[in-house]
Formats: sequence, structure tokens, C-alpha cells
Amino acid sequence: MKSMNQSLVHRLRRQRWVILARCRALRGDRGSAIVELALVMSFFSAPLLLGVFVMATLIYGSIEVSNAAHAGAMYGMQNATLAGESSGITAAAQTEASDFGANLTVTPTTYYACSAALGGTQYSTQSAATAACTGSGNHSLEFVQVAVSAPVTSPFNCPPLPASFTLRSISVMEVEE
Repeated sequence: MKSMNQSLVHRLRRQRWVILARCRALRGDRGSAIVELALVMSFFSAPLLLGVFVMATLIYGSIEVSNAAHAGAMYGMQNATLAGESSGITAAAQTEASDFGANLTVTPTTYYACSAALGGTQYSTQSAATAACTGSGNHSLEFVQVAVSAPVTSPFNCPPLPASFTLRSISVMEVEE
């Protein structure tokens, strides 16, 4: 019995040394960086991807609204008759941004300005602009302005951001004579 106890004790000591040797091998830093990276990425990658998706939705919507305003102004700038045709300008803008459907608000306006002061006073009629534009080489010019707005709802609710945004764009072009 004594020899059996001695062999058992010897085996237990040997297993203890094997376990201690394995524990000493685990004390190094090898592999811990990849584990930490995996943990950090699991916490940050999902919110980061959601944020990228929300921003991509807003950027796409902004491009659509800007293109719609430009298309409406391009339609109206062709001649004075089309510049006064608000239904045609609205249809051109809505065709360009068909993703928004009836949510797209188009506001076309025409105005006149003096060629010497394009950023100056805007006149609602050509006669008022012609009377104000005096001097050599100063004459009235007609402009069409198209303001477009559309609401965009965020695909995900991100607490610091509002649930929906209103995107706006304005395009101004001189009407060809």
C-alpha cells in the first residue's frame, strides 16, 4: 500500500509540475493584443457602420435635392416663356428626384436684376428693372430661381441626431433671350 501511495504522490507531483509549466507559458503577452482588438472592434464596429449608413443616406438625399433644383432651373432658363411656367419647372425637378415622390417641394420664382449689379436689388417685373437699370451698357436681365426641399428620415435612430432632416437646395440661372 505504501508503494501505491508513493507512486500516486509521485504522479500528482509530476502533474503539478506540468500544470505549473503550462501556467508559466501563459504568462507572456503573446496573443493578448489580438484578443483585445477583437473585443474593441466588437464594441465599436456596429455603431460605426450604422453611422456610416446614416451619413450615406443623407449625402445621397442631398445630391438628389441639389440635382432636382438644378434640373428645374435648367428647364426654366431656356427662354422667357418656360421661365414663367412653374408647372414645367416643378415637373422637371420632380422627375430628377423621383425617389422623394410627393414629398419634394419645389418653389420656382423669376426675378430681374441690372447687369451692372447682379448681386444687387432684385425686381419682380421687367419694367421696374428696365427703369432702374440706367447708364451705359446697363440693362435688365431675367433670372429663374428654383428652391427645392425634401424631408429625409434616418434609417436608424441615432440618439444625438434627429430622426428626420429637411434637405434644401437653391439653383439660380439667367434666362436666355
